[in-house]
Amino acid sequence: MIDQDDGPVYLAICSAIRRDLESGRLQVGSRLPPQRALADALGIDAGTASRAYAEARRQGLIDAEGRRGSFVREPAPFGPSAEVPPFDTGMNLPPIPVGSMFATRFAGTLHEVLQGPAAANRMQYQPAGGAAEDRLAGAEWLAAAGIEAGEDTVLVTSGAQTALHAIASAILEPGDAVCTGPFVYPGWSAICRRRNVLIIPLVADDHGIDPDSFADACARTAVRAIYLVPENENPTTATLTPERRMRIVEIARRHDVLIIEDDPYSRLGQLNLQPLAALAPERTWHIASLSKLISPALRIAYLRAPQLRDALRLATDTHETTIMPPPLNTAVCTLWLRNGTWAALVDEVRQECLARQALVTEILPAGSYRAARGGYHIWVPLDGETRPFELVNALQTMGLSCVSSEQFRAGPADDRQAVRLSIGGSLDRPRLARALSVLDAMLHHRAGRAVPLI
Repeated sequence: MIDQDDGPVYLAICSAIRRDLESGRLQVGSRLPPQRALADALGIDAGTASRAYAEARRQGLIDAEGRRGSFVREPAPFGPSAEVPPFDTGMNLPPIPVGSMFATRFAGTLHEVLQGPAAANRMQYQPAGGAAEDRLAGAEWLAAAGIEAGEDTVLVTSGAQTALHAIASAILEPGDAVCTGPFVYPGWSAICRRRNVLIIPLVADDHGIDPDSFADACARTAVRAIYLVPENENPTTATLTPERRMRIVEIARRHDVLIIEDDPYSRLGQLNLQPLAALAPERTWHIASLSKLISPALRIAYLRAPQLRDALRLATDTHETTIMPPPLNTAVCTLWLRNGTWAALVDEVRQECLARQALVTEILPAGSYRAARGGYHIWVPLDGETRPFELVNALQTMGLSCVSSEQFRAGPADDRQAVRLSIGGSLDRPRLARALSVLDAMLHHRAGRAVPLI
């Protein structure tokens, strides 16, 4: 069927080939009908059929083998390669799924955008905060999670870090106090230091921030805001229970504290917990990023502000720092949110996360680490005999991103030591298993002996 697509017929034929390949209706190696037979079957001229096959070859969908005809080809591999070693930036990266369709779908959707009627507009500067259709697509996505959102209160930003910068500029002044967990995302700590904002680390456990600790801080200090990653917190993997979410909202309302909700991971976990923005829409700034769900190459996040006036201020701030998010990436994401492609790609990442978490469970002893279902980082507390730098040095040479807890500490140093391991990125499963085995040996099977000095 080609009547699902607008635009030139030859592109509609290419899209139909791609859909049938992805759905399994076409198998690799299948012989396509001759161009003349295709033209007769579809009631089109032979030139259009020839152009369609040429475009399908250009997109890597088919191969032409002379008199033998045209055949569906195996998609070009996209994923970890043993020939290209992974590199470590210290960032927490989603894994590249085995057989990922991300590259194929991105290329196809980008081609669709550039061949579409609005291609010229996508090549120009965009309005501050994003074009109306892109803001609306993001708002509808957030609304599906129970968040009160509309195109007037949602902005498109070039990643979550840009959104955090804008929020800090809009609501925080030098000397303000912000509550966080005892370990916090370093990007937020850096923003607070730059703006001379005081961070108050709260008490937390396996279920996240203790609401009593938050209430005590508010009673002692004029707290302006609280920063939270409510599900699968980076780095500790903690998830706030529904009861704690309700209590935090109640305390925030009582003391007039603003809530900054950074939500990069919840759609991977599928716990269906209510976001804080759904519980306290009048005081919550909510950030949802596609970069952490699908690929950092997208650089797209959606920022929901409590009110229109807040969104206007944020749009100005984001425009001053980054002008606009990548317009072609934005266009691709808008189409994906509308046609459901984002959900398919997120499910690919989720399944890869589950497979990698199964490796962790198989290799590391139960109780020696913390992890969240569908997540791609783990938190490993250390005993007094193991020093973080030993693990960091050993594992980074194997391609496994290992970061000391000191990089995340929000308050003064103490005796608690841990490392965050990122099990995503371009590291493939065999290399991950080998690195985890080394970690297990260093933590549990060397009888307290340190690595030799070099």
